[in-house]
Amino acid sequence: MELYLDSADLDEIKEAFKLGFIKGLTTTPTFMHRHGVTDIDGLIVELSRLVPVLQIEALGNTAEEIVSEAERQLALGLDKEKTVFKIPVSLEGVRACKLLRDKGYLVNVHLIYTVQQAYMALEAGANFICPLVGRLQDQGHDALSLVEQCVEAVDMYGYDSKVMFSSVRYPEHVRNALNRGVHVCTIPWKVMQQLTQNNFTDVGIAQFVQHTKLMTVKVKNVLSGKNPLVGMENSVTDALVKMTESGFGCVGVVDKAGKLIGTFTDGDLRRLIEAEGQAGVEKNMSDLDFKAPLTIDGEALLHEAARLIHEHGVDNLMVLHGDEVVGQIDIQDLK
Repeated sequence: MELYLDSADLDEIKEAFKLGFIKGLTTTPTFMHRHGVTDIDGLIVELSRLVPVLQIEALGNTAEEIVSEAERQLALGLDKEKTVFKIPVSLEGVRACKLLRDKGYLVNVHLIYTVQQAYMALEAGANFICPLVGRLQDQGHDALSLVEQCVEAVDMYGYDSKVMFSSVRYPEHVRNALNRGVHVCTIPWKVMQQLTQNNFTDVGIAQFVQHTKLMTVKVKNVLSGKNPLVGMENSVTDALVKMTESGFGCVGVVDKAGKLIGTFTDGDLRRLIEAEGQAGVEKNMSDLDFKAPLTIDGEALLHEAARLIHEHGVDNLMVLHGDEVVGQIDIQDLK
């Protein structure tokens, strides 16, 4: 199934065609009006230089007027082999289709709402027949049945025409088109952007990125640059201020030589207050007992940090370079 973009917005057209595999662009006067276009011919010429195939409207009250309009547009400098003229289905429209096809021009007979309309366009030699699925469904009709009938007619009788699934409103329509074997689907950019989106995919990508990060990135490369430390002479209040300033729930406690003695965490603070109340807050670090701190070398991989954090049930590790405290790694840094 070929993929076309349905738009008149230059910015999204340029963005969409960066994908490299969209086969063409369909546009309408309604789209152009919606985007405030005043120079239709100028936009058509610009679009013809941007896209592989351009499908544009050729309007008129009679077949001759439609043919004249198509030839006028070609005279702007459009490529006959890359321009498809969209003609609303009617007796004059299918007659114009036959006249244009006899001249070797490409034609899309659109605004198809019945299989009988599609049949007339097929007999006239239309390169594309275009049922408007979204609009039909808005009116309560079985649009997908019409699409199936069009595809069956093309296949059964060997027409060279392509069935173009149009008036796409949401990603489900694209699945409908694929399942019914249509030849072309023309899709708005906002819908096209959703076609690769899926929550399970997002979760899988996040896991792959996280696991790759754990196996390839060193601890020192994720340090924030903040290194909250307090000395033994500092108070519990000083430690709380350091935690608040750094955004960590932990500060390192060092001796006068800068050697790490232990850590003081927000959990330690809560336990101290529960045990001693206000008196606990007024203590100095030298009044407290510290266990041997959990540390990791800055050259270690994040995988090792994740293992230590998991095994010991902690949120932070102090990061060393030799005996020097260079920072700390938080569990959030592993994500």
